[in-house]
Amino acid sequence: MASPKQSTQINHLKIGVIGKPGKWSTETLADAIEARTGFRLVINMSQVHLDLRTNKLFYKDHDLCSLDALVIKKISSRYNPNTLDRLEMLRIAEHSGVRVFSSAEKIIRLLDRLSCTVTLRNHNIPMPDTIITEDPETAFKTVKEFGIAIFKPLFSTKARGMIQIDSQAKDSQIRSQIEEFKNHHQMMYIQKYMPLPGKDMGLVFLNGQYLGTYARINQTGAWNTTINSGGRYESYQPSEEIIAMAAKAQSLFGMDYTTVDVAETEQGPIVFEVSAFGGFRGALEGAGINAASLYTDHVINTLELN
Repeated sequence: MASPKQSTQINHLKIGVIGKPGKWSTETLADAIEARTGFRLVINMSQVHLDLRTNKLFYKDHDLCSLDALVIKKISSRYNPNTLDRLEMLRIAEHSGVRVFSSAEKIIRLLDRLSCTVTLRNHNIPMPDTIITEDPETAFKTVKEFGIAIFKPLFSTKARGMIQIDSQAKDSQIRSQIEEFKNHHQMMYIQKYMPLPGKDMGLVFLNGQYLGTYARINQTGAWNTTINSGGRYESYQPSEEIIAMAAKAQSLFGMDYTTVDVAETEQGPIVFEVSAFGGFRGALEGAGINAASLYTDHVINTLELN
């Protein structure tokens, strides 16, 4: 497990944090950057504007194109297509020479669940059986085939918006649930429910290097293990096979910092997703990894080398 190294203050760097002001992960990262640079700027993307007359990006009175770097901790409260628009705006800052961690284009490839899935499957990463369709009849047949199916929005995190449909329900009820989901999500992303041993895990990577693993433990009987559903974090030591699988999965996206969600099933280990941002709290509470400090060191070292 990695631990923070002793670091000296770098006073000439101006590094902004894109996130949610007042939220723990955002402020923890801003604290770590301020401790190293003496500069603190937390940026709420809902208050950012882009002026294409000058190709400048502004947050209030701050010219973001004049910064040395931007670190994206959170781009929006809930993922949706508008989140992609915010990332596109950051490409202006990148074009002007501001280093963005991780780059906007790399995050765009991960933010859409379908885009992430296609990349993983094109490289033979084990995943749950998955059907993607806009056709309600195909969705109905998929539920019948899967037994229990999980319908997932293409843009979501922490299991928000996901629903579970059981093939044992009445056909009319199944069709009604499918119709209700499709009213909100034209493209239906459907995965076979995989019974888990009460936990899944997040493997933490910084600049492609494995740092450690935390587990999310189900305490409420919910079908998912997310903290939103009452799960808790604890330390976990996965097999070398799982570490290698997660390392391959994250390497396909080139993120500066990410976590890979993995579960052990009767059919073997599977990857659920590679995170567009990567959690700090699970890494700290579950694995004792001070991701904010380590990430800050990586950002500064990268800037100093360039």
